[in-house]
Amino acid sequence: MKIAFFGECMVELSGQPLRRTFGGDTLNTALYLARLGRSRQLSVSYATALGTDHISSDMLMAWQEEHIDTAMVRRLEHKLPGLYLVETEPSGERHFHYWRNDSAAKFYFATALSPLEQAIQNRQLDVLCISGVSLAILAEEAKAILVTLLEQMKANGGRVVFDNNFRPQLWTVKQAQYWYQQALPYADLVIASEADERRIWGDCDVRYRYPDFDCDEVVVTRGSQPCFVYTEMRSGNPVKSVVAAKVLDTTTDPCAVGDAFAAGYLAGRLSGESATMAAELGHELAAIVIQHPGAIIPPEAMEDIL
Repeated sequence: MKIAFFGECMVELSGQPLRRTFGGDTLNTALYLARLGRSRQLSVSYATALGTDHISSDMLMAWQEEHIDTAMVRRLEHKLPGLYLVETEPSGERHFHYWRNDSAAKFYFATALSPLEQAIQNRQLDVLCISGVSLAILAEEAKAILVTLLEQMKANGGRVVFDNNFRPQLWTVKQAQYWYQQALPYADLVIASEADERRIWGDCDVRYRYPDFDCDEVVVTRGSQPCFVYTEMRSGNPVKSVVAAKVLDTTTDPCAVGDAFAAGYLAGRLSGESATMAAELGHELAAIVIQHPGAIIPPEAMEDIL
């Protein structure tokens, strides 16, 4: 099975002295899914745009070493990847500072036919995964192109996964509501954090909202609390499962924990496991990731679940 993610990966600067790594919501999920997917016959691709600079080349090489197919990555001259700086107070509270207004990823659909568009036209993908951030970074015309690709995936018989990640630094609630309403009618599976549901819609009762979008499966993550899994949404009588979370050490850096859960859940569901088993794997991976600093943990830390 071939799964593609579209989004933005940025250069991350953090620590004292400053350490350069990389991260981004869809890239984090793609990377962890690539690790889990090797034993499950899942092939993961990442679609984004990078520059032609050395840092972009380093990022591309790092993804390839993680067995992520990078054939859909565009290299744009005179553009650079976005960058963010993480400042951590003695109390553990983190502050993020972003430089991404002109990042290469924003221009993925700006010239010619992108590799992602070609892959969907040629029916080369089984699953396309995007997030709220994937939409938020794009210009309005490019947002419309991405929504059209979701429609084409569905018409081809493929599946669409949508993660509701909401970043208020990128757009307003009203803008997010509009574009989520454009994208969600094509989503088969939605992974939604309870906090972002409240920020966007004002409540988190997904039983009544998502059937309107013809979505059949919704997972609501709740931090260190058990997640809620709703299946058979289209039937009008959804089945709700409550899956207990692993104990999380919330004193550590929570970076990418939600992305890790999404990867675990997708690895389970796309390889034929039940929703409950998939959620248990998601919680297990999240509990491992939260014990490490940064978005990407060492592969050996995941050995017990690979």
